[in-house]
Amino acid sequence: ATYVMVESKKGVSANQLKRMLGISYKTAWYLCHRIRKAMTEVNPAKLSGTVEIDETYVGGKKRYVGRGSLEGKTMVLGAIQRGGEIRLRVDKRKKASKMPLHHFVLETTAGDTKRLMTDEAPGYVGIADSNTTHETVNHSAEEWVRGDVHTNGIEGVWSLFKRSIVGSYHQVSTKHLDSYLDEFEWRFNQRENPYLFRDTLVRLLSTPKMEFKELIEKSA
Repeated sequence: ATYVMVESKKGVSANQLKRMLGISYKTAWYLCHRIRKAMTEVNPAKLSGTVEIDETYVGGKKRYVGRGSLEGKTMVLGAIQRGGEIRLRVDKRKKASKMPLHHFVLETTAGDTKRLMTDEAPGYVGIADSNTTHETVNHSAEEWVRGDVHTNGIEGVWSLFKRSIVGSYHQVSTKHLDSYLDEFEWRFNQRENPYLFRDTLVRLLSTPKMEFKELIEKSA
């Protein structure tokens, strides 16, 4: 199960794991979440250099609701260090206002970060400091790239994650969305690691046991 999960670029559903391993859905579902818990990074290093930051909304597909509606959607904040790692966070607030965006930037980027790249969303105004510049592209005016100023890296991350939902998981519970993001983040950040399977197994062995009832309570 661990090997399949780390080798599946877009993830694998519990149903698929059930069919591959010949086990019950309940066992497959538990295995998936047990392994995802091992993939959770505790106090990861902060990003630096040039960092792209963006937000997206996951879920909430509902008939007769307009494309721009946020009803039922969950906001996810993301940052990527160019040529480096990503940091993804679920935020239960409905809009990308100044408070969650600024807190996310402080939480995920180092003080010596040189450049921050975002779109023109007003919530990002003021994230620069004396040794960090804040550069933006105006998506509402169809500006996607200006020189080396863009957010294409983090937008590519969103595209890959959403393809995994549509193509592999089909749907993701809001209650467990943070776990799916942990899995995706771990696999993305370890994409150049030739020993990913081994390292994930080692983490699995050293991670505190997750009781099945704990998952059920979280889903209730």
